[in-house]
Amino acid sequence: MTEATAKAHRTQAQRREQTRTALLDATVECLVDIGYARASMQEICARAGVSKGAVQHHFATKAELMAAAVEHLTTRLRTQLASSLEDLPGGASGVEAAIDLLWAGYSGTLSTAVTELWVAARTDPELRAAIRPVDRALGRATLAHVSQVAGDLPKERAETLFWLTVNLTRGLALDAELGGDPNRRRKLLQEWKRIAVLMYSQP
Repeated sequence: MTEATAKAHRTQAQRREQTRTALLDATVECLVDIGYARASMQEICARAGVSKGAVQHHFATKAELMAAAVEHLTTRLRTQLASSLEDLPGGASGVEAAIDLLWAGYSGTLSTAVTELWVAARTDPELRAAIRPVDRALGRATLAHVSQVAGDLPKERAETLFWLTVNLTRGLALDAELGGDPNRRRKLLQEWKRIAVLMYSQP
């Protein structure tokens, strides 16, 4: 293969990746801005600046595109979480900070996009099958990083603290989406951090 041919292949691959990224970013944007029901392929393509035909080269179905978009978003967030968690102090002193990081990661854009998809997935088996492994992969990867911060904490207790935190933050994120009281959310999060530190510190 000549240097010119290799360069052409790289350029083509780069263009494909740019198109794919644009589609994924546009999908997340649509989920957040207008919701799953109104996130048509036409609207996604318009926001991404690509033709409808281009989508078929990357994703066979809308469910596949939606799952890939959430994976795209969670990969970014997982990378951010991993980097932030590595900087936390070990032991009980890092518990509160870890909970704050998980709250930041599991709320906001990620929460909005995933909530839209899980509600739709309740009656859409294809969508449910597509996004379930993405959600599980995020949980496993984040738990692995949290376990490193937990130090000598028994594995079972570390996992319990993690999943309680994830489910609490998801519930609080949904409360925020529905216009719940932000002061109440702050108090609940603070109370959970107090309880989590006690759980961490018990013999």
